[in-house]
Amino acid sequence: MKLNFIDSGNEFDFGRTSDNYAKYRDIYPKSMYEKLISFGIGRRNQRILDIGSGTAVLPVNMYSTGAEFTATDISENQIAYGKLIAEEKGFKNIKFRVCSAEDTGFDNNSFDVVTAVQCFQYFNADRAANEIRRILKPGGVFCKIFMDWLPYEDEVIAEMESMVLKYNPKWNGCGFKKFRYSYPSWADNGFNIETIHSYDEILKFTKEAWIGRIKSCRGIGASLSDEKIKDFEEEYGNALNKYDTDVLKLKHQIHIEIYKSTEKE
Repeated sequence: MKLNFIDSGNEFDFGRTSDNYAKYRDIYPKSMYEKLISFGIGRRNQRILDIGSGTAVLPVNMYSTGAEFTATDISENQIAYGKLIAEEKGFKNIKFRVCSAEDTGFDNNSFDVVTAVQCFQYFNADRAANEIRRILKPGGVFCKIFMDWLPYEDEVIAEMESMVLKYNPKWNGCGFKKFRYSYPSWADNGFNIETIHSYDEILKFTKEAWIGRIKSCRGIGASLSDEKIKDFEEEYGNALNKYDTDVLKLKHQIHIEIYKSTEKE
């Protein structure tokens, strides 16, 4: 994938890092899933499509709700790992499809809910919004979720970003500040905002898990050569040795937006 507004047009492919993604990207806290349930996402028999699903982290973690999940992603490799994880857990009822968010191939009015976790920025927003509205049932909802680390409030995160930029100077997945909501233009065509919710969370990582999580990100595993990834892992691992702790406690912010589809003509 190559987008002009992402890393100055540098090419990236999360499918290249699916092994690390599967091991280290199931990182969203229990509190996030509990909040989604409290907002009505994950009711029994609710039909939920998770677009840009990667290795199906959300469907796997919300499987016990009894909702009917379908996971889609543009990467065949990501979907393959998602299927493997679901099979290993005995989660037989998650459906999978390789497709883009802008052209899913599903019938009109197929889903009660569409979710997008940490991925909407990679879509053509207007086209994806039109597709989401098309496949949502009347009155269905779109739930957009994003989790940022907070480098201006956490020394470990700030140092990590500097290290990634050393290896990938054009990476722009850094420098996040506390999120401030503004109504997006893509929602003008058929959506009303229902819920806006942001909160802070401390996430715990072993040093190995944190390195793995960073290796799976766009700036490293999805874009660099194997040789550079190995060099990054060695250098960053040595840098983390100065922290005399087995568990890193790192500051993040989670942001949830829920939009309701307006009445269709």
